[in-house]
Amino acid sequence: PTRRLLAAAVAVAALAGAGLTYVSLRAAGSRRPPSFHQLTFRRGSIWNARFGSDGKTVLYSAAWDGGATEIHVGRSDGPDSRPFGLKGADVLSASPSGDVAVMLGAHFSGAFTQRGTLARAAATGGGAPREILEDVEFADFSPDGKELAVVRIVSGRRRLEYPVGKVLYETTGWIGNPRVARRGDRIAFVDHLVSGDDGGSVAVVDLSGKKATLTPVFASAQGLAWSPDGSEVWFTAADTGGNRALRAVSLSGRVRVLQAGAGSLRLQDVSRDGRLLATHDLVRIGLVARGPANRGERDLSWFDWSLLTDISEDGKTVLFTESGEAGGAGYSVYLRGTDGSPAIRLGEGQAFSLSPDGKRVLAILHPNGDRQPVIYPTGAGEPKALPFPSLRVQTAAWLPDSRRFLMTAAEPQRGSRVYLADDGGGAPKPLTPEGFRLSTGAGMVDARRFLALGPADKTYICSIEGGEPVVMPGRAPGDVVVGPSARDGSVWVRRGRGLPARVVSVDLASGKEEASREFVPSDPTGIVDLLGPRLTRDARYYVYSYGRVLSDLYVVEGLK
Repeated sequence: PTRRLLAAAVAVAALAGAGLTYVSLRAAGSRRPPSFHQLTFRRGSIWNARFGSDGKTVLYSAAWDGGATEIHVGRSDGPDSRPFGLKGADVLSASPSGDVAVMLGAHFSGAFTQRGTLARAAATGGGAPREILEDVEFADFSPDGKELAVVRIVSGRRRLEYPVGKVLYETTGWIGNPRVARRGDRIAFVDHLVSGDDGGSVAVVDLSGKKATLTPVFASAQGLAWSPDGSEVWFTAADTGGNRALRAVSLSGRVRVLQAGAGSLRLQDVSRDGRLLATHDLVRIGLVARGPANRGERDLSWFDWSLLTDISEDGKTVLFTESGEAGGAGYSVYLRGTDGSPAIRLGEGQAFSLSPDGKRVLAILHPNGDRQPVIYPTGAGEPKALPFPSLRVQTAAWLPDSRRFLMTAAEPQRGSRVYLADDGGGAPKPLTPEGFRLSTGAGMVDARRFLALGPADKTYICSIEGGEPVVMPGRAPGDVVVGPSARDGSVWVRRGRGLPARVVSVDLASGKEEASREFVPSDPTGIVDLLGPRLTRDARYYVYSYGRVLSDLYVVEGLK
């Protein structure tokens, strides 16, 4: 689903005691069902897991009991493990020679992705890893361990490179879980159409850059590896919601289900002898707000994926998207009062902006497909679709007049840019060059200026009247603008990622930091990120979402 934030995995602590049973959809007659051998039992989130070169060692990165992410080393036949010696790091791939590719300084680059410095280290741990490349999200070794396939961000686009420097594919969406084929002649990956949404399809690309899409678009697709004999790509995906099943697809596009059950699976690795590493995930996105009726924070979570979008300036109403199982195939747009009154469903789609007059909501229909805007009235009235057939719309935000709006959109085979549109459905006017997109949650700084992310991951001050974008001062890499401030010419900026989330007011003329606030959920265990927050201009009222991921790691045997 499209959830802006995060993604992830959750552990059900009493899995066996609760009697949760997986059922192989391929099991028939006397065929024995697959076995699941649990390796981890602590409460927290697991990011990646890989078999070592000997097929028995297991390396995984996890954040246990509210602590920092750390790589652990264990065995596939027991639960004992030890720290690898790299805190704040993520394991990406294991080579036949015994080395591992790791991500140092891992930090969120999107709702479902982390970014950091790619490095190579000895699988035995100890010693300093050798740094290779910055701004990497995924990596996988070639079969001989000499080269690496990487996904990294360049000029606002994700690139799949193999070897490093040779671009095989790039997209304005994101590229997940690249895995080099056992013969080294192609790479399989999950092709996600929209940044911040884990809906996607399985694709392969050969060494000349010829790409083939093997599956339809799934609502959620995370986790991928080649089958033991290399004839299929095995992956975990869900048709709707986020309860992913284990599936296989041949290079001719024949899809079959290997394993399904209660809850969500995420494939981590497949060994040559057919054993799998997989996490069993229970994921929730919660919604917390402070409004005028509350002395403190109130949990406003509605169903399983209550993803914030906006808050009214009086702090009385929040706009959010239900994008999990309960939200349905096309997600659902909701309004809810911060006083805890029941949520009101406005219709299908992904919510983006509540108009300043409080009367209308901008949303996107078919979040994993054509992505066209729709306007929902917050009271009586009919929805109004605004089709822009030549554009794939990614985000949208109202202007102060509650009639015109900005949107990030891209033409086929072109980079994203910011457009000015209106509720009459006329031809949108491009305001920026390609490679720009609206800064998350920023909206308009004043009556004519807005902020956009552009080249080199910098934030630019732009005008609805056109003109050259100007780099915003006072923003460091990893900072996110989350809304305009009551101080003239200032915006609220979230400094970096992680918890607590620190938000400061930054003057756009000088870059000077003027005020600060901190936000943190009461229980940090399993929290993979805090999304937002969105603040009223005076910061008296606010809303944020949090993603909680609890994961159990399993070795799976008997799947074919």
